[in-house]
Amino acid sequence: MTKTIEHKGTIKSINGNLIKVRILQTTGCASCSAKDFCSSAESKEKIIDVRDPNSQFYSVGDDVTLHGSMTLGLRAVLLAFFFPFLVLVTSLFISMHLTHQDELLSTGIAFGLTALYYLILSLFKQQTRKHFAFTLSK
Repeated sequence: MTKTIEHKGTIKSINGNLIKVRILQTTGCASCSAKDFCSSAESKEKIIDVRDPNSQFYSVGDDVTLHGSMTLGLRAVLLAFFFPFLVLVTSLFISMHLTHQDELLSTGIAFGLTALYYLILSLFKQQTRKHFAFTLSK
């Protein structure tokens, strides 16, 4: 059985089959009973787009639950953090070798290639959006 990620949220708007759901993303300690005394507890409001062909059964203000597979989280971490870090470190070491230890130039090349990675990732936003889809339930 596939493990799922679940977030409770409220429908903010519906436009055709696109439903915008507002969730409150909290850190692990934000739900702790000692959070009032701790400065590290924080929460952030996020809007998640969900494409649902059954959007006519929902209305603005409904409390819903977003469901996604656990692999979504792993893929997101890989694409957003691990691969760019790998590009940064690898390109830094290779460019240090190719530029004969010129640190400033090597750092510029490494940051440039990392920026290029994120640019390419943003160009494929429509394709990645298909893989990072949530489903809704009441």
